[in-house]
Amino acid sequence: MTMTVKPYDSAGSKREQVEEMFDRISPKYDLLNRLCSLGTDQSWRRKVIRGVGKEPVDRLLDVATGTADLAIMGSKVAKHVTGADISAGMLSFGLTKVEKAGLADRVELVQADAATLPFPDDSFDAITVAFGVRNFEDLHQGIAGMARVLRPGGRLFVLEFSTPKRAPFKQLFRFYFHNVMPLIGRLVSKDNAAYTYLPESVDAFPQGKAFEEILAASGLKEIRSRLLTFGVATLYTARK
Repeated sequence: MTMTVKPYDSAGSKREQVEEMFDRISPKYDLLNRLCSLGTDQSWRRKVIRGVGKEPVDRLLDVATGTADLAIMGSKVAKHVTGADISAGMLSFGLTKVEKAGLADRVELVQADAATLPFPDDSFDAITVAFGVRNFEDLHQGIAGMARVLRPGGRLFVLEFSTPKRAPFKQLFRFYFHNVMPLIGRLVSKDNAAYTYLPESVDAFPQGKAFEEILAASGLKEIRSRLLTFGVATLYTARK
């Protein structure tokens, strides 16, 4: 059993607090991503899309799409992309980016939770999630919800922060993640809790084999993990 980490006080569900947090930080979210990952988050997303593009994809779903970075990238390898997120604030910024890219006819954004996705069973050829699964209210239900709408033979790609295991990068990363990054986040976003929540949520997340077991429990197979940038992030892949 993993500890439930919430952005704010103990009152209210994790889902409600995560939605509030992302609504608050949405104006600065893209800038903070670049700063906090030292510019590597976009290269990680490109790795995800390269993987998605190895097989034909008509319909791609990007869960926890945020400001739609990955959904927009996904349009390069999929005929139609649906981005889903619980935060209306994040989606509004994402919609602006989609329209600016001239992709309004191919990238659709909807407000939805992973556990209760408003799509029929077996709807999508592939599903992506970048830095979103650790924010799910119930991780098992969120994974099961995505597996439900994934067609048989379809693929799931989960990109998530992880904790490096080898010295000295382990110590350097921990200092940056727990001290420097929350300070940057507070200064830029003016939200004291959001970037304290981030390292705490990563620490609490079931990484590696523990997460692979959750994927398997939802009936997924061909489960693989790939460490990125010395283990700062992990790309998990699975097939229904």
